[in-house]
Amino acid sequence: MLNSHLFLSSSLKSHFQGTKIASILSAAIEAVEPGEAVSRFVKRDQNRLVCGDHLYHLDQYEHVYLMAFGKAAQPMSSALVEILGNHLTRGWLVPKHESGEHDPRLIIQPGSHPLPDENSLKAGEMLLSAVESFTEKDLVFCLISGGGSALVTAPYAGVTLADMRELTRQLLACGARIDEINTLRRHLDRIKGGGLAKHISPATLVSLILSDVVNSPLEAIASGATAPDPSTLQDVSEIIKKYDLENKIPDSILNHFDQQIETPKPGDELFARVKNILVGSNELAAQAAAQTACDYGFKTIDLGNAWQGEARDVAKTLVEKLLTCDQSPVCMIAGGETTVTIQGVGQGGRNQELALAAVPLLADLPDVMLVTLATDGEDGPTNAAGAVVTGETASRAQALGLNPAEYLANNDSYHFFEQLGDLLKPGPTGTNVNDLTFLFRF
Repeated sequence: MLNSHLFLSSSLKSHFQGTKIASILSAAIEAVEPGEAVSRFVKRDQNRLVCGDHLYHLDQYEHVYLMAFGKAAQPMSSALVEILGNHLTRGWLVPKHESGEHDPRLIIQPGSHPLPDENSLKAGEMLLSAVESFTEKDLVFCLISGGGSALVTAPYAGVTLADMRELTRQLLACGARIDEINTLRRHLDRIKGGGLAKHISPATLVSLILSDVVNSPLEAIASGATAPDPSTLQDVSEIIKKYDLENKIPDSILNHFDQQIETPKPGDELFARVKNILVGSNELAAQAAAQTACDYGFKTIDLGNAWQGEARDVAKTLVEKLLTCDQSPVCMIAGGETTVTIQGVGQGGRNQELALAAVPLLADLPDVMLVTLATDGEDGPTNAAGAVVTGETASRAQALGLNPAEYLANNDSYHFFEQLGDLLKPGPTGTNVNDLTFLFRF
């Protein structure tokens, strides 16, 4: 259980509702803790295994295998290993870092994140080598979490990591959207875009997925290794033409596309033996927080989980929703992932910047509070997860000689809230389902 007191900033400690609010934040994180998320969706009674709404009779399979990749690979695997017990034959893990002791049946090959390297290639080959022995008599679990796309990579023959990096550089330079970049990546990798599911077939496959993507499209989480790919080679061609990339990207990549190797699509018969289960997401975290807030007597309002855009602009919209709400006590919850256009030389992250932008908007208003939270416990390149803002924040800052506008212009939200003691520093939480913003009226 996560200690809710880790979320107590100066403002929360002094506020009469501070402990309750910290518990609400803690409930959100606990709901998507990787091990707990797996245990919530997978239950075993002797040889009967229930995964979501599906029942599997373990004695009907010759082997039960486990494959896990992503930042949460180890805690997710630990939970499933405990559930499966001696029914597990073998497992292969690709975490960001190897830590602690592990079951001897597990083979661990750390990958690299945020950029794939030779270890990521080794991890990809390890998984593809393992699946060669799988048959229709086997049951395979894939545990997928954020970061898996970089940690595991297996480009098609003739395409190198250097080629992939050059492709990404060119796409970023021309302003391509992240979904367009991922469309090309899925068509260049034997594991991404349903590729792993294709290699695992005809074994029965259950994927337990922890989402770090807004709205949780399965094809986008760790590049959709076990999900159908809705994008096509025609989309690839149009993206290349759109950004005039024919003479800019490596010839090896163009040559591969010329081979017309398509990814598995929705409706492909191989997915008849595949079950993808979303075990953790921003929405699930928000729902857990809302339930705890409700238990404390707050009226809860769901603002949705698809908030994106410039952090300071999102702050204005969210605060406006709070100020036009005439209910109290109320807890409004918004999820998503904003962005920050860096123009200064300060330190901070998108959650802290959103909070800083809200300071003048809430100035001198009674009984209001805004709390921002990166669910992984680390906002941007800092050791803070977010910050707390009340109607008193502006006056407290003024007393210390702090000008919110100047700190915002310098993208220096971290040092602004650090001096007020209002940063949230729970430390790495071991999970990541994007960000949450809480708006309270008491």
